[in-house]
Amino acid sequence: MITTVSSTHCSRSLRPPERLAALQCRAVLQWLTWLALAFAFTITAGWPAQARAEAQGAVAEMAVEPTAEGLFLSASTQFDMPALAEDALYKGISMYFVAEAEVLQERWYWSDKVVARAARHMRLSYQPLTRRWRLNLSAGPFAASGLGVSLGQNFDDLADALAAMERVSRWKIADASALERGTDYVVNFQFRLDMSQLPRPFQIGAMGRSGWTLLMSRTTTVRFAAPE
Repeated sequence: MITTVSSTHCSRSLRPPERLAALQCRAVLQWLTWLALAFAFTITAGWPAQARAEAQGAVAEMAVEPTAEGLFLSASTQFDMPALAEDALYKGISMYFVAEAEVLQERWYWSDKVVARAARHMRLSYQPLTRRWRLNLSAGPFAASGLGVSLGQNFDDLADALAAMERVSRWKIADASALERGTDYVVNFQFRLDMSQLPRPFQIGAMGRSGWTLLMSRTTTVRFAAPE
């Protein structure tokens, strides 16, 4: 009787630690799974990817329009999807991209003043069941738990999804209240693959590999002379 009661009491007292250990083990296994997938992409896709040309891109056209509301940017980019990023997409891993604009006021007596910044985030994913592509757009980074506030489009082909990503039309990058009439501003535009939103093991596996590289930029100068 004493032995039975003592044994039952001990087993109950060990349940919370056992649950904690199980949760920790599950988290470690999930992290190791991501790590294994990341290195699998590096090994299985690395050599063919190196044989292919490294992803190239350029901002083909860029224009900044001053209006009474502020500055609006339109741009057209041309790029090839990085080899390893495309392989990961077909394996069900979403890729993240970001377009960024920075408006600077030149100052001869000090460093240039940043008067406005804007960003547009993109999440591209492949849906194997429907064999369609999904592109989501957001003003901020996508949360790990969901898409947050974003706009989504579906495409039948990867080429159509990329074509939608390559165009920027009348994107407001600076409000008129932050600008001075008759002043020249330097506008820096950049489009890149955003590795920071990928699972951590993929960030480690992609570090320093040319098959993940995608970065293009362009700079122009515009005078803000909008009517009052």
